[in-house]
Parts: sequence; C-alpha cells; structure tokens
Amino acid sequence: MTLQTTKTHVVHGGRLKYLKHDSAVTGTPMTLSVFTPLGEGPFPVLIWLSGLTCTEDNFTTKAGAYRAAAEHGVIVVAPDTSPRGPDLKGRAVPDDEAYDLGQGAGFYVDATEAPWARHFRMETYVTQELIALIDAEFPTTKTRSISGHSMGGHGALTLALRHPQLFKSVSAFAPICSPTRCAWGEKAFAAYLGEDRTRWAAHDAALLIEGGAAKGRFDDILVDQGDADSFLTDQLKPELLVAAAKAAGQTLTLRMQPGYDHSYFFMASFIADHVAFHA
Repeated sequence: MTLQTTKTHVVHGGRLKYLKHDSAVTGTPMTLSVFTPLGEGPFPVLIWLSGLTCTEDNFTTKAGAYRAAAEHGVIVVAPDTSPRGPDLKGRAVPDDEAYDLGQGAGFYVDATEAPWARHFRMETYVTQELIALIDAEFPTTKTRSISGHSMGGHGALTLALRHPQLFKSVSAFAPICSPTRCAWGEKAFAAYLGEDRTRWAAHDAALLIEGGAAKGRFDDILVDQGDADSFLTDQLKPELLVAAAKAAGQTLTLRMQPGYDHSYFFMASFIADHVAFHA
C-alpha cells in the first residue's frame, strides 16, 4: 500500500502534498493532505478531522494552519471525512443526497449495519491504516495529537478517548459533544450502529468523559465554540461536555467565542492556538 502524490505546494517554507491511496480498510480510494515543515525532522503529527460534507480540501485551503505548524515544527494530516465514489455501495438508496448520512458523513465510527458496514469503517481507518501510512511515509516522531471540527470534533474527541495510547493531546472546534442526544448523531448512529442505543454510548464524547475515559490520560481538553453558531443549541450542546468533565473531575477548557459562527472563518481565527496547544 503506497501513497500517490497528486499535487504539491510550498507554503510557509514547508511542503504541502495532496495524496491518495487504495484503502484496505474502507475498500475504496481515500484522499488526504499532509503538510511537512521545512527540515529533516522528525516531527510530531497533528491529525485534523473535518465535518459533515467536507473533504480533505476544506481544512487545507481554509483553516490557515500552516504558518503555526511551520513555526512549531508539526506535520499536519487532513484526511477526507468518509469513503466516497459514484459507485460506492453503502448508501441508503443509490440517489441518497442526505448531507448528514452516507458519503460525507462517516462520523468516524466503524459501521456494523448493512449496507454501511462494508465501507464505513472510519475509526479503524484513522486509528490504524492512516497512522501507519503517515509514520511509514513521513519523518514522524511517532507521537501525535488530534483535533477536528463539528462531526470531526466528535471524531477527534471520541477517537482520543477510545484510543488514548495513540494521542498525546486532543482539541476540537464546535464538536458534536453528545451525538446520542442530538438529531445528527441519532440519525447516523441508528443507521451505522443499529437501533440499540446502549451501543451508541461508546461513541459519545460526553458520556465517555463522564465515565472517566479521559482521567489520567489528558491533562486538559481544549474546545472552542462560537456563541453565534446556528447549530449550538440543537446539535452541538457543549454544556453536556462541561457537565461530564465536572462530574469526572476532568480538566476541560471550553472557550465560548463571542460572535463566531460554524464556518471556517471561526477556525481560521483560532487554529494557531490549537496548533500551539498540541505542540
């Protein structure tokens, strides 16, 4: 299994590559971008997980993360959010255009239900295949952190909590904090994991933190949330994350940013803080 470079750019003295490979985990082609700072390395890695509908390109072109990554000497990896393709098996119906289910909405879980289970295995893809590929192909220290936005914030939190041995730190922008208690999560989890809600809890960041999954593993968890985010009340619910951390005695820093919405303008404004946090 090899990574094929499709585009290369020089940015802030480092090298940004767009890559693709055939995934043994998802059974589909997968795409990603990787920024490597100037120098021989080795460098630590920050994995970024994007939100609903996003590809690797949203973060790569909009977040403005590479100045900070160059300054701190951090490799930044941004994979596509989901298996994709015009002939992909694993959609509810062939012409399903729902933005919050199927292609573009992998939710960083391994689906167990038909027709999704064959290809929708994003937890294993990120925590096993992607990490192994990056460590094999780039000058890494084999230490890494993880962050993300919205659905990707959910992914960053839950993957870090479920696989703490893989990550030194975790942060998120406007994460879906408790997918078992919002419409986005309920729709996706019912489709991908089945109707038994007890199975959903293992992929709910608030419930994982409340159960002590972060205790002794992460000194702090950084979360930025805009108070003008249109999804704040119904879908994101950061108050559940705060309550869970308080119940578990876990340090969690929630920064409510006045006037900011759910867009990449929000992330571009604070991404340097997150890179510094992980560095």
